[in-house]
This record gives sequence, C-alpha cells and structure tokens, in this order.
Amino acid sequence: MTAGRNGDQALIIVMHPDASPGDVEQVLERLRGVGAETHLSQGPRRTVMGAVGDGSALQQLPWEVFAWVERVVPVLAPFRFVGRGFQPEGTVVEVGGVRIGGGAFTVIAGPCAVENRDQLLATAEAVKSAGASILRGDAFKPRTSPYAFQGLGKEALDLLAEARHRFGLPFVAEVLDPRHVELVAGSADLVRIGARNMSNFPLLAELGRQPKPVMLKRGFTATIEEWLSAAEYIYKEGNHHIVLCERGIRTFETQTRNTLDISAVPVVRSLSHLPVMVDPSHSGGRRALVSPLTLAALAVGADGVLIDVHPTPETALVDGPQAILPAEFAELMERVRAVAAVLGR
Repeated sequence: MTAGRNGDQALIIVMHPDASPGDVEQVLERLRGVGAETHLSQGPRRTVMGAVGDGSALQQLPWEVFAWVERVVPVLAPFRFVGRGFQPEGTVVEVGGVRIGGGAFTVIAGPCAVENRDQLLATAEAVKSAGASILRGDAFKPRTSPYAFQGLGKEALDLLAEARHRFGLPFVAEVLDPRHVELVAGSADLVRIGARNMSNFPLLAELGRQPKPVMLKRGFTATIEEWLSAAEYIYKEGNHHIVLCERGIRTFETQTRNTLDISAVPVVRSLSHLPVMVDPSHSGGRRALVSPLTLAALAVGADGVLIDVHPTPETALVDGPQAILPAEFAELMERVRAVAAVLGR
C-alpha cells in the first residue's frame, strides 16, 4: 500500500474476530466505492485491512454501522499521540488528588475572575459544600477591551492558594503568556489555556515542557481536528496530562453567547483518549442555560463541567450574566447527582 495524493488519508481497519468473509468483502466494497486503494491481511484469528484514499471520503464512511469492524485507526492523523490509535484506553488526569476521566463526572466551579478575598473565599466555601471537586478563578483575564478588568495577577494566585489550603480544593487558573507559565504553574494545580489562546503555539509548547496538568479549551472558530492538533503540541513536548474543554463555537446564532457543540463530546471521545469536559457558562452566556447545558454534558458522556459561580453576579467584574448564585449551584448539584445515578455514573 503506497501513499497517495495530497489530501489522502491512510486507515487501518481491524475486523472483529468473528467477522465472516462476507463481512470483510462488504467493507472492502465500500472502500473501493469511494476510490480507496486497499490491502488485505488475513491471519488465523484476525483480519486487518489497509486503505488509502481521499481523507474526506473515508471520514464520511459510516463505520459505526459495520458491526464487524472492531476499530478504525488513522495512520496519517495530524494528532498522532492524543489519538485513540496511539492509546486505545482513556487517560485519567490527576489534579491535586482529583481524578478527571475514567467514568467520573468532575465538577469545577468558582468565579470567572478573582476580584477580592471575600468574594473568592465565600464562593470557594459554597461550591465545596455543594460538591465541587476543583475551584476555578482566574488571575489573568483576556479581555476584548484593553480598558476592562484584566485580573489581579499574583495577588489572585495567592488568594487561590489560601482557598485551597482552607477548603481542600485544588484550583485551575488560566495562563495567557509564555512569560507567565512559571508563575501560574507554580501555584495552580491545573493550568488552563483559554479559547483565544488555543492556537498560541509557543504557549502550548511552553506548557508542554512543564509538569502541571493542562486544560485546553476549544477555540471558538476551531474544528475538532484543529483542537486535537493543538493538544498534540502539548503532548509531544512531554506533558501528557491534558484535559480538553468544549466551550462553544461561534455560529450565526445570537440567542446564546456561543453555540455549545454538544456532539463534539462523543466525537472527541471516539478520536482521542484524553478526557473532555464542557463549559456550560461560557457557551450559553446566560445564567438560565447553565443547568440544562450541564445536564446535557453529563448525559452525552462528558468527563465533567466548568461552571461560573459568583455570590453577587450583578457586581461581577467579568461575565456576570452567565454566573449562577451559590444557592443555584447547590440545586444544580442535586440534579447532577440524580441524573448521574440514573445513568450509572
């Protein structure tokens, strides 16, 4: 089997051990039907076939309807190490003793930005009491306007460390600049790359060279392939503790801040071994949408959610309209536990 034209993709198709010659021929016929070059390798227990053809045509084949196809492994995928072909079993990322992945539904909650000590500690106590496992709160904020609140910097990191000590909550914080990686990673248990920086490749590489787990949010104009390729930048530098986060993409719709691509969760889980979470706050952009989007994330198989909680959203310096009150968060956690029990999670 030889490499093909520019844009071609190579696949390895592993058939189920019980696949009959007719089952194998059916798959071969579909591959030939889209113009793919095929190569068949049959052993005493397993049949494996290779295929090279137009990448878009191969991706559109309904592999899930072929009952006797055990798995399909892309050979020329741009994300080699974060793909299922490299590691079939799912990755579990440990964040300060909290597991993300492996069937757990991990809830991260807190203010979008640390504004002052009272605001942070009150929120941390509330989300801990309601059942959150990890605290969120940013020290540096990327803002559209250069005159908007940009975060408290190191002061916020010190306050987050105090909250961790008082309430036993590891915390996640965003980093915006390669020059701040050492500062943020030196304090945070999980370092987050926001949507605006998903394609900041020097920042991705720098985070790949340090040991703290990294959360990578999907850019609001990024395809799933581009998102996973960004994760590859981190992985290939040596840091394999990566959590993906779907936070909505920009579409023509104006009723929500972004459009939550809920289908991205099962798609990414089929393509990558990395855990994937959902941000219902930044995707919907409205307080009333946080609860239904959280439950949708749970139902579709996400490994957790990242929720904005603020004691007084009307005074919030960042993203007040999407922040829910501590009491609302407690009610949502009750619903999460009820739905999780039904789903066996």
